Amino acid sequence: MGITIHFEGKVKNDENYNLLVRKVIEYSEFQGWNFFEFQNELKKLERVKNEEDWDYIGTTKGVQVQPHKNSEPLIFEFDKDLYIQEYCKTQFSDIETHIKITELLNVITDYFSNLEIFDESEYWETGNERLLQENWEKFYTAMDEAMAENSYLKGPFKLENGRIIDLM
Repeated sequence: MGITIHFEGKVKNDENYNLLVRKVIEYSEFQGWNFFEFQNELKKLERVKNEEDWDYIGTTKGVQVQPHKNSEPLIFEFDKDLYIQEYCKTQFSDIETHIKITELLNVITDYFSNLEIFDESEYWETGNERLLQENWEKFYTAMDEAMAENSYLKGPFKLENGRIIDLM
């Protein structure tokens, strides 16, 4: 359940990494989004490949953006090999924010040797705003139905790290 944009890939090289970070910052400033750059000496990135855990432990660097107060943070966190696997849940923000995130991903695509994007709303794949709206409405209908079936379900809940749990 939800409207989330998943993305993963490898940046071509350090020069393209620096250009990507600069472009993300420029875009964020233009949109009025808060952001910060970061580096971590030792961090565990929980990843999945072919439905198997594929975690990374080591140095990371990147930039974190907050596109909307009710979206998850948009995190561009790269490992030592400039690989990224991330996602951003947008369903509690607004459609405009979702579209702007896909626009940003489109702007930075050329910095990657490969970039795979899966948008649960199908907007990235189709560019169809009407389909995005329909999928947005389906999410809220499904959430309302789940809460009607189980009165103990509540949500959404925002965790300290900015991630959002729909219902629990």
